Amino acid sequence: MEKLPKIALPVIIAAIILVIVLAKSAVTIDSGEAGVLFKTFGEGVVIDEPPMGEGFHVVAPWNKVFVYEVRQQELFEKMKVLSSNGLEIQIDASAWYEPVYKDLGNLHQSLGQNYLQRVIQPAIRSAARSVVGRYTPEQLYSSKRDAIQDEIFIETKKILDKQYVQLNEVLVRDVTLPNTIKEAIERKLRQEQESLEYEFRLVTAAKEAEKVIIEAQGKADANRILSASLTDKILQDKGIEATIKLSESPNSKVVVIGSGDSGMPIILGN
Repeated sequence: MEKLPKIALPVIIAAIILVIVLAKSAVTIDSGEAGVLFKTFGEGVVIDEPPMGEGFHVVAPWNKVFVYEVRQQELFEKMKVLSSNGLEIQIDASAWYEPVYKDLGNLHQSLGQNYLQRVIQPAIRSAARSVVGRYTPEQLYSSKRDAIQDEIFIETKKILDKQYVQLNEVLVRDVTLPNTIKEAIERKLRQEQESLEYEFRLVTAAKEAEKVIIEAQGKADANRILSASLTDKILQDKGIEATIKLSESPNSKVVVIGSGDSGMPIILGN
């Protein structure tokens, strides 16, 4: 140490101090994150400037940077709510959300880094209670799942739009009813299905019977018309035509003219 020039010692000390200051002043913001600057000797949270973006930043050592994830995030909730008739229903839902980037300073100033617990969870729970309370268990089980999903999204979004949080989607993954209610609904649905099938069979049988009656009526009408149009003279003419055609056939036969009923020929042959 005695051999060092007099100027070297102050330089070393200054370098050490500089390293310490830089270490405390350097801030690295990773991908998908942004920073909110807090000026200790200034106006506090900086809200009139854009958030600090990704990368390396140097700030005054007496200031602070609060880092937020600004990518889309997911909240999964299991909620027990009441239906319109007071029965307990369990809803499994997911909410996709992210902070509004340009309002990150306002978000930090008004809610802080635990904004998920402060506004998002209460908002989606309140919306779920309100929406599910409008429907019966039968509606929730059968046809209204998409409807409650859309309504929960709309009501939650109304709340979060005022809180510097952007809600992208709400997904209702499962609706769980009490076993007794679920079995009763399934039994009712089976009975309704069986009733529909029975009505279908009745309609089909009635149509088949109507078809048979129409066909029988058609045949009766045809036979009546045919019987009315056939006279002895027509039958004799038809018989003569058939006799002529048979006589021209190469097959061996014997035709006895005038031996049949009403003078019709008798044909004898192999």
